[in-house]
Amino acid sequence: MAKYILILFLPPVAGFLAKLFNGKRPELILGKEETRTKVIWFIISAVPLIIFAANRGHIGDTSAYEAAFGYMPSELSDFSDYASTVTKDKLFYYTSALIKIFITENPIVYFGIIAAFQAFALLSVYRKYSEDFFLSYFLFLVSTDYISWMFNGIRQFVAVCLTFSCFGLVLRKKYILAILIIILATFFHGTAFLVIPFIFISQGKAWNKKTIAFIFGVIIVVAFIDQFTDILDDLLTDTQYESVVTDWTSWDDDGTNVLRVLVYAVPTLLSLYGKKHIDSNNDPVINFCTNMSIVTSGIYVISIFTSGIFIGRLPIYFSLYNYILLPWEINHIFSGNSAKIVKSAMIIFYMIYYFLIVIYQFD
Repeated sequence: MAKYILILFLPPVAGFLAKLFNGKRPELILGKEETRTKVIWFIISAVPLIIFAANRGHIGDTSAYEAAFGYMPSELSDFSDYASTVTKDKLFYYTSALIKIFITENPIVYFGIIAAFQAFALLSVYRKYSEDFFLSYFLFLVSTDYISWMFNGIRQFVAVCLTFSCFGLVLRKKYILAILIIILATFFHGTAFLVIPFIFISQGKAWNKKTIAFIFGVIIVVAFIDQFTDILDDLLTDTQYESVVTDWTSWDDDGTNVLRVLVYAVPTLLSLYGKKHIDSNNDPVINFCTNMSIVTSGIYVISIFTSGIFIGRLPIYFSLYNYILLPWEINHIFSGNSAKIVKSAMIIFYMIYYFLIVIYQFD
């Protein structure tokens, strides 16, 4: 349990040291000069998390991944036979097999390599686009996302990090390259295709007509949830996810916990409260993050009434933008003592949530 407490000190301690040793520098972000954390402090911050992820023990589905890694060939001559047995998310398994053949047969090192890609892809976006990198990093940790995705669900999180790394391309409207990378991500996990329509829905002003239409769509889905699951079942026929609806029904999956949905909806609710501040700043980064936050909340609401195991795993493609949005909201919607009180309350409530999840998971 101690290491799950100590990891939360990583961002504030690194942030303190960065401030002590002049860890900021000016950078040009979308044509505007901003102050950002120096790359060296981003790297220093990432390394302990990577080491922790590599030595995670047997959390979640780690044992299944370790068994799959053990089954993979150790010689290049056996790769073709192994490849013929892989039926889905092929690029993840092919890449893993090549890591075993050319780099290491040690599962700890293997998990460390995957964690390094995930951490650097994720945190590099926060370093560049968050006005408070260390707070964004802290929120990623205290939300328990690192446990859910770097220690568990790692195949999907590789795809998530690939799509998240396209943030800068999407902001600069380099859609073709962004879509090509997202398509590449679908070969690591098929659910990544879901990101493509939302990079267009989330462009433009915060709370634009497209996101309002999405909210109405969510309301309709919830109102006609039985019909929605029937349609979803038909749409997934002849895909690798054709048994999803049947599985969550047979497993008595009663949907995502409402507390989790409320926690992830906080940035969305704050954006509605402070919309005038978002509109007056008209920052393309914050506009996009706000709309992605709305998408997160909408999909989570649907998952309450359907499946936490399947539908509840989709918002991670969008919820990572919350950790750019929330620090900005605190700094710009509130001022003076109000901002300090809200920030302190946020940290306290997130830590309560964190320990509730950690205690429940490891009790």
